[in-house]
Amino acid sequence: MKIDHVHFYVRDAIASRNWFVSKMGFQAMGSEGDRHTQTEVVAQGSICFRLSSPTSASGPVFEFLQQHPPGVVDVAFRVRDVAAVIERAIAQGATVLQPIRQSASGTSAQIAAWGTLHHTLLEQFSDLRPCTPDPAVTEIDHVVLNVAVGELEKAAAWYETVFEFQPQQRFAIQTARSGLCSRVMQHPQSSVRLPINEPTSDSSQIQEFLELNRGAGIQHIALHTPDIVKAIARFRKLGLSFLQVPLSYYTQLRQRPNRMLSETKFRQIQAQELLVDWPPDQPEGILLQTFTQPIFECPTFFFEVIERQSYRVDDRLLQAQGFGEGNFRALFEAMEQEQLKRAVAIATLID
Repeated sequence: MKIDHVHFYVRDAIASRNWFVSKMGFQAMGSEGDRHTQTEVVAQGSICFRLSSPTSASGPVFEFLQQHPPGVVDVAFRVRDVAAVIERAIAQGATVLQPIRQSASGTSAQIAAWGTLHHTLLEQFSDLRPCTPDPAVTEIDHVVLNVAVGELEKAAAWYETVFEFQPQQRFAIQTARSGLCSRVMQHPQSSVRLPINEPTSDSSQIQEFLELNRGAGIQHIALHTPDIVKAIARFRKLGLSFLQVPLSYYTQLRQRPNRMLSETKFRQIQAQELLVDWPPDQPEGILLQTFTQPIFECPTFFFEVIERQSYRVDDRLLQAQGFGEGNFRALFEAMEQEQLKRAVAIATLID
C-alpha cells in the first residue's frame, strides 16, 4: 500500500494551485473540470495534491464547503486488491461511494471513511510523477486524523480491519489547559502511517479543530525532506509561515543527554526554529520537524515538514522512527499559544 494522492476541496482551485507553486515549490501538473468543479493538480517528488473548487451552486464540492471549511476530503491509496478492501469495508458497514470500475488504466473504487473523509482505492494504475530537480519535500511521511471523544479506538479498529493497518505507539499529552490521546496506525507492508487523535478536554486544540471543521477530519500532513534545514530556509524565503518555537526550548535542548549535534548544526536548527528528538538509547536516530501555520483562513489544516536521519547499527542502515514524542509537550504548548492568539483576535473583533 502507498498514498497515491490527497484531494483538497478549496474555495478557489487556481488560487490554491498558485499558493502551492509559489510558497512550497510544487509544480503545476494540469487542470480538469466539469460543469460543477474546477480541479488543479500539483506535485513535488512523489507527492500529488488535487485541488478542487466549485464552479456552480451545486455539486459535491459546493455542498461540502457549505458545511465545512476547506481541507482534505480524500486520501487515495494504491492497494494490491481493491475488491478485497471493498469487501472488508462493506462488512464494517462502510458506504461505497464509487463501485469498482475497470478501465485501461486499472481498477478503482471509493469508500467513505471517518467523518467526511473518503478513500479512493487504485489498483495497477501507472505511477507518473514529475522529475522535479532538487525537491524540497519528497514524499508523504504520515497523515493525521482527528476524531471526537470516544471514537479513537473505534477508528483505529476500523482501519485495522478494512486496510489491515497495525497499531503502533500510543501517546497521551496533558498540559495545564488541554490534552489529547493518540494512536499510531501503520500498514505492515509499507511506510503508510496514520496517527489518530482524540481530545481529552473541551479546550484542547483537537476539540477546537473538531468544532471548526464540524466533525472529524485530517488535521495535518507530514511531508518528508532529506534536508530540513535547507528546505525550511527555502520555504521561509518563499514566504511560508511556521509555528514559532520559544527560545527556552533550545536552552532545554542543550541540556538533554546524549545530544549528537555539532554546534554548527545546533545553530542552524535554532535559526530555522526546528524541533529535534532522538531515543535515549539511540541518540544517532535524530528526527527533526516543524509545522506551518494553518494554510487556510479557517485554522484547521497545516503541514508538518519532517526529516528522519539515517544511522548505522552494525551493518544495517536504519532511519529515525517515531513522531517526535520528546517534542510533543513543547509543540502542544506552542499550538496552544496560537489558539489563545486566535481567541484574543476573535474577542477583539466582537468588542
